[in-house]
Amino acid sequence: MANSEKIILVTNDDGITAPGIRELVEAVKPLGKVVVVAPDSPQSGMGHAITIGVPLRLNRVDIFDGVEAWTCSGTPVDCVKLARDKILHGKPDFCVSGINHGANHSINVIYSGTMSAAMEAAIEGIPSAGFSYLDYSYEADFTLPARVARQVVEKMVAEGLPEGGLLNVNIPFCKIEDFQGVRICRQANAKYVEAFDERRDPHGKKYYWLTGEFKNLDTGTDTDVWALDNNYASIVPVQFDLTNYALKQQLSDTWKF
Repeated sequence: MANSEKIILVTNDDGITAPGIRELVEAVKPLGKVVVVAPDSPQSGMGHAITIGVPLRLNRVDIFDGVEAWTCSGTPVDCVKLARDKILHGKPDFCVSGINHGANHSINVIYSGTMSAAMEAAIEGIPSAGFSYLDYSYEADFTLPARVARQVVEKMVAEGLPEGGLLNVNIPFCKIEDFQGVRICRQANAKYVEAFDERRDPHGKKYYWLTGEFKNLDTGTDTDVWALDNNYASIVPVQFDLTNYALKQQLSDTWKF
């Protein structure tokens, strides 16, 4: 099948009007037929949430030149589910999500709506990738992340991924001339040290803002955090099978019922 016949589903969690998704669409347009299904409003941090208590709505929009695009009233995962069932009426060849404003390295992959959309596609057997850029500014320059996204998707199209293969791609915030290239990495052992800032509203009732500081507990030089700190883009192959196989074996050997 020729590249022009490949169907590429594009989605995100920042909403269909976010600059990052426009850059991703432009990056992958030459590689196949692009269809966009994305949230109608920001959905960051939604993880793998789905909508079950209220009806979902799809609306056709004309905001990408020559590209079929739809907004969805639900979560990023809802977007992928509806795209497959009601818009494409089958599986696309690839799904790409992003380009997210901000990192989704290390533990962030658990909370990320960007990566959950790509993971939902992978669950359906669709080779997928999520792209994130370590610049949180709405006015971010997406030249570098768009270039990396194009290179990665070119590889996906030309060389393929296994059924359900899933990539977490993060791009550093640096000048193009300081960019060191792309590395295949593992997920760093890192976490947020969190706290809640307690305040009171004008009626004297308490409310809370989540705060926290990202702590890298990993000294390895093969991690996504190390790569990004050293101006490399990181590609971490991830999976939705959460089984801890080492602990499974340990418990099978030692826990007798």
